[in-house]
Amino acid sequence: MARQPDDKTAAKFSSDDSALIRELALLLDETSLTEIEFERAGLRIRVARNLTIAASVPTGVQPAAVAAAASAPVEATDAAGHPGAVPSPMVGTAYLASEPGAKPFIEIGAKVSVGQTLLIIEAMKTMNQIPSPRAGTVTQILVEDGQPVEFGEPLVIIE
Repeated sequence: MARQPDDKTAAKFSSDDSALIRELALLLDETSLTEIEFERAGLRIRVARNLTIAASVPTGVQPAAVAAAASAPVEATDAAGHPGAVPSPMVGTAYLASEPGAKPFIEIGAKVSVGQTLLIIEAMKTMNQIPSPRAGTVTQILVEDGQPVEFGEPLVIIE
């Protein structure tokens, strides 16, 4: 948003102002700020930096990542339609055991009863036990320990 100064503004601009702009630019670099605005005697100076952040993926890794990403939604979609799927009631991080290294709450082939804890979802620093909505046998565990989960994402299949 640069504008051409009128003659009065140009007359006020001096080498001292150039030094001030340079000092502000140095301050911008030293503090990792993106913008500094300064006003003195009716003269307003704004120094800003444009940041462009680009993420790059090595070309050797990209095809495998794309293949994994392409197959995951299909598997989740199939499991979501399963009548025995237990969906996540919240967004968070799923844990299969009460603490690292402890025995998991459930294993494939385990018989579960209504209300039995299947896993824990951490949301906002709170550990939430996810109870079994039905009795049956665990046929699939669809999440890994420490995996982020979305609302409605299938976690376990109980038949």
